[in-house]
Amino acid sequence: MALSALYAAVSLRRHALLRSTGFDLGIFEQEVRSYASGHWPTSTLKGPGFPLLGDHFSPITAVLAPAYRLFPGPGTLLVAQALLLGLAAVPLTLWAHRLAGARAGLVVGLGFGLSWGIAQAVIFDFHEVAFAVPLLAFSLSALGAGRLRAAIAWAAPLVLVKEDLGLTVAVVGMLVAWRGERRFGLAAAVGGVAATLVEMFVVIPAISPAGADTYAGHLGAAAVWRLPTLLTNGTKLATLVLVLLPTGFLALRSPLLWVAVPTLAWRLLSDYPAYWGTSYHYSAVLMPVVVAALVDVLARGAVGSTARRWGLALGVVATGACLLAPPPALSSGLLDVVRPGFWATTDHVALGRAVLDRIPAGATVAASNGLAPQLTARDDVSLLGGTPLTVSRPDYVVADTAAAQQFPVGGQELRELALGGRELGYRVVVDEDGYLLLAAPGR
Repeated sequence: MALSALYAAVSLRRHALLRSTGFDLGIFEQEVRSYASGHWPTSTLKGPGFPLLGDHFSPITAVLAPAYRLFPGPGTLLVAQALLLGLAAVPLTLWAHRLAGARAGLVVGLGFGLSWGIAQAVIFDFHEVAFAVPLLAFSLSALGAGRLRAAIAWAAPLVLVKEDLGLTVAVVGMLVAWRGERRFGLAAAVGGVAATLVEMFVVIPAISPAGADTYAGHLGAAAVWRLPTLLTNGTKLATLVLVLLPTGFLALRSPLLWVAVPTLAWRLLSDYPAYWGTSYHYSAVLMPVVVAALVDVLARGAVGSTARRWGLALGVVATGACLLAPPPALSSGLLDVVRPGFWATTDHVALGRAVLDRIPAGATVAASNGLAPQLTARDDVSLLGGTPLTVSRPDYVVADTAAAQQFPVGGQELRELALGGRELGYRVVVDEDGYLLLAAPGR
């Protein structure tokens, strides 16, 4: 619960400081809002009526719909993510506690909970992989304890989290088969591969406006020729090292580490550089795998006492270093809760809230990426710089051109796009401190 409270405090405060984004918190809120309204998930931030099951196959987010109906707003998603990530620490902590006592359980639980992969997910909005993290933690803890059928039961729902995770289920199935449950293990392996193939090459193309899984194009036949870059590309090599470093590289001695291979493969063999590094949420699913692998090594006595002591010491130092690194690197965002400036509201943020308050509920709005999730609970929001104003024809256009990070265009271009609304009859309501608010004729 302490970890969940920490995650919730960080993510909710970041949202209050206008540091959350339409890509991706706004998109996921529109998805859950669709489910809560009894509709198929769509997102106007991705495009007019864009069907999200044709983007990523993540129907598991529908389970948040009842909570969203009770507490509509992005905070529901952020709190849900905090609870899910915190829950993942439970089976890993209990496994280590049974193995080596309370102190070991505490070290493993904190090592996982403060790991840089989890921290990066917390400080970057909400994502569907929040469901995968506890499922993997429970699955691998069961596998390590010899509860093989339970391991498959916990892993199976991963096929509903994201289309690539069927391959992760397949690896869990192969490990279960290797440990003795051949029929169930092989069935899970075949089912996992089949789920990924069907989702990527049948379901997503059938729903996607592009008629294909657009993300699959980042791999392609050329992926195999990128294998040498795992050792020659500095970013990729650093990611591999940092994934293993919190375990003092002891995780390399566990077969459970094979579960990380599908995720690492599609990321590091992709032609999309954003997948290669340590930023964003992409490494969250790797953290329960490497921590479970560490506990498995200790449980099996796979290394001698000297190697174990040095490995654990290195892991503790590495976790601490990631936590204390200058922001926004690695885990340091979690320490924002003890930084006084994090709890202060700047004049710029206060003005931003005042500008947003001038937009009525139920309006159509073209918003910049940093303001979009402030409006998705009450308005129909498209992305300024994404869908042209001539297509969306919103009631309002709002932008923060002074925000440190912009997407999909820079601050100056964003300003030009917003002010371009004047040619369509929009009038400027606010132009102050980087904020722009324009209203359509009659508004």
